[in-house]
Amino acid sequence: MLLTPQQRLKLAENNRNCEADHPPVVRLFVPNTKATWLLKDMLPDGDTCFGLCDLGLGEPELGYVSLKELEQLLIFNLWRVERDLHFQTDLPLSKWTAAARREGQIINPE
Repeated sequence: MLLTPQQRLKLAENNRNCEADHPPVVRLFVPNTKATWLLKDMLPDGDTCFGLCDLGLGEPELGYVSLKELEQLLIFNLWRVERDLHFQTDLPLSKWTAAARREGQIINPE
């Protein structure tokens, strides 16, 4: 399971005011790659999330991603998408996005 029930609730709550610059709620990643997703809200369908997406190709971008598709993703028949158990931030998504675009990958903007 990629999200905890609390994270699902927070993502859904953030969607009620999706224009706000909320901090990311969760960081998902693929081990041994640079693929990373910082998600800030979830549509009412309970699957589609919005956030900063970085496939490790040097061009992180804001967009939507399907949790179901991420759960099914298997890289090189070895790695699945995982949740960063220790991720916490108070910084808004815009700061993460600016730093990622400047560096060509998601980095901590602090």
